[in-house]
Amino acid sequence: MLEQLAVGGTLGLIVFLLGVIILWIIVSLPVYFASKVVKAGRSTMGGAMIATLVGPIVYFLVYAVVSFILGAIGVHTLALAVAFLLAFLAWIGVYKAVFNTGWLGAFGIAILAVVVYLILNAIFFTLFRVSFPGGRFLPIHFFGVGVI
Repeated sequence: MLEQLAVGGTLGLIVFLLGVIILWIIVSLPVYFASKVVKAGRSTMGGAMIATLVGPIVYFLVYAVVSFILGAIGVHTLALAVAFLLAFLAWIGVYKAVFNTGWLGAFGIAILAVVVYLILNAIFFTLFRVSFPGGRFLPIHFFGVGVI
């Protein structure tokens, strides 16, 4: 009985890790496609995966530290807005460093990645009735007529 649990535990861990890697690849696709457009084809999937791994970590750390410090010194009204802005700039800074581009190019990658994400999400939802991680799919409407 214990041997079966150990094998199941190992198999479960392997399945979990494979799932995380597949999910990481999927959520890196919008950043990869956006960086290909902005960098005229001079980017890699590996760079996109690094950006999607490091970007949220940097965002979280900057947001947590800035909101804590501003909250501690009594700037409660603007603490979250300033923390959000600085964290967003830090995330754009990760794109700037990973893709070796300027601030405008990094911002372009971020904006285009959101657009690609929405398009891919619409395609996946239409074909398979599943959506990417990070939220529900919102149906697309043009002039009041539901397209998807």
